[in-house]
Amino acid sequence: MDKIIVKGARENNLKNIDIELPKNKLIVMTGVSGSGKSSLAFDTIFAEGQRRYVESLSAYARQFIGISEKPDVDSIEGLSPSISIDQKTTNKNPRSTVGTITEIYDYLRLLYARIGIPYCPKHNIPITRQSIEEMTNRIMDLELGSKLEIMAPVIHGEKGTHKDLFDELRKNGFSRVRVNGKMYSLDEEIVLEKNIKDNIEVVVDRIVLDTDERSRIFEAIETSCKLASGKVLINIIGKEEILMSESYACPHCNFSIPELEPRLFSFNAPYGACKECKGLGTKLKIGETLLMPDKNLNILEGGIKTISNDQNIDMIQLLAVCNYYHIDINKPLKDYTRSELDIILYGSKDKIDFKYVSKNGNVRYVSDYYEGIINKLERLHLETTSNWRREWIEM
Repeated sequence: MDKIIVKGARENNLKNIDIELPKNKLIVMTGVSGSGKSSLAFDTIFAEGQRRYVESLSAYARQFIGISEKPDVDSIEGLSPSISIDQKTTNKNPRSTVGTITEIYDYLRLLYARIGIPYCPKHNIPITRQSIEEMTNRIMDLELGSKLEIMAPVIHGEKGTHKDLFDELRKNGFSRVRVNGKMYSLDEEIVLEKNIKDNIEVVVDRIVLDTDERSRIFEAIETSCKLASGKVLINIIGKEEILMSESYACPHCNFSIPELEPRLFSFNAPYGACKECKGLGTKLKIGETLLMPDKNLNILEGGIKTISNDQNIDMIQLLAVCNYYHIDINKPLKDYTRSELDIILYGSKDKIDFKYVSKNGNVRYVSDYYEGIINKLERLHLETTSNWRREWIEM
């Protein structure tokens, strides 16, 4: 129907009203106060449309929305399910949106996962399936002499101890696996928490790239695809990792993605969430002005709020960094150049020798990069399990 037909509307002060409203039009209802505008628009038409929509939802969603009573009207024809969006929400959780509470977002994720066409962000062409031959050609185009680890990503974000998997891999002759980024020998016992999601890659082969190794690389990729449902992970040691798939991979670059599934489009799941804000839509950053409120002070006078004049690790590292780069720690913060501030706040590009002396007099020397005050605070804020420390960093 191209119109909504209302017959016998008697909500509130409506007097058995009959009306026809055209669809796909912007309709404005006007009248003096008490003439029945809201009773017709919200208490009759919208109330019936919402009631029909809510009845189509799951029991879980209905407990949050609630089912309104049928309005006092003889009949409404041509009415589609209706949604009213209220801007005055009391829910402060950024993960709760109109799309999630109404379950519309579930349908959108399913729609994108089933009929979506992935595109390469570099070449703007559809990503298509990649054969083992094409994968091998891509590896052979790398610099000769590159050290490669060809791995099969058999587990990606799944819970369990995976004991049976490890036993099966040992039985099939594999010797090494990488679990959550750490390499293990299958000769040792690998114990995983059953309630924690893990990533497991099987090391199929280690190869130094040479023109004579083509058949060996082909076999290793083929083995990986059989183990990991068409996926292979190439770790170019010391450089980068390339994920390739028989399902989806750009033919012109190294950009590959897993097979489309609903969780890739969910900001509530780590696989689809933004890596910067974790799906919350906001990200906390350490402000330089808040960290250094009075730039007339120097570091030893407490110019940087989180650094005290005690001989703790932070001060020991900072003194070593300033000494290495010839930064005068006694001058006011306002006199530092931008490059000097960047070293102190965001870390060094060079390895620096640090000397640590324990309370009992033991001396330890460490050569490492300086992390930087802001980088360290942001890392601690993300990693800490202490509410006290997190609140202290946010102050």
